[in-house]
Amino acid sequence: MYNILLVDDSNVVKAVLYKLLSRSSLPIRQIYDADNGAQALEVLDTHEMDLVVADINMPVMDGVELVERIRDDSRLCHIPIVMISTEGSQTRIARLKELGINAYVRKPFSPEEIAAVFCEVLGVSHA
Repeated sequence: MYNILLVDDSNVVKAVLYKLLSRSSLPIRQIYDADNGAQALEVLDTHEMDLVVADINMPVMDGVELVERIRDDSRLCHIPIVMISTEGSQTRIARLKELGINAYVRKPFSPEEIAAVFCEVLGVSHA
């Protein structure tokens, strides 16, 4: 059973992801959410997570800094991270991959595309 953290300043995007996850075949224990990287770190400080799904462009703390902080924390560095963004900058994507993200999905995405990425990152067969 997976705990998943959705980090995005758009409630619409979080609602879409929540709906997709709850309809997926993934065994989900709980879905948490945060509006920015700083809130995400607070959630990660108090709850075990199996996957972090984050946007790049957010107020307070963006997705790049969030990835840096997760990867630099020995308690969190093992958690898979999927970035979802409208951003198409190859330089930015390359930087995120250097930091250790597990996947990058560009908005808009299809339900099938995002489900396949989540299954791949979690090592679950995609039904």
